[in-house]
Amino acid sequence: MSYVIFGRAIKNEYISLGVLTTTFGGAWLATRGKKSSAAHAGQSVQQAKESVPINASSSDEEEFIKTFIKEAEKEDAHAKH
Repeated sequence: MSYVIFGRAIKNEYISLGVLTTTFGGAWLATRGKKSSAAHAGQSVQQAKESVPINASSSDEEEFIKTFIKEAEKEDAHAKH
């Protein structure tokens, strides 16, 4: 069986090959890109920690939040090992 496209008979095999080539070629082109953003992931976490302000109503509350974060990071580090 074939289809008439722009006045020409095109076989199903060629239509399916064109669709598959376009799909996989487009996916391959879309997944290419710079890999440098993944290399800076550790720096972005540190920058996020520094850039987020601690909005505490008192200095005691601020100290409590800081110690809680330090303890949580220690527990997380021990859990990963």
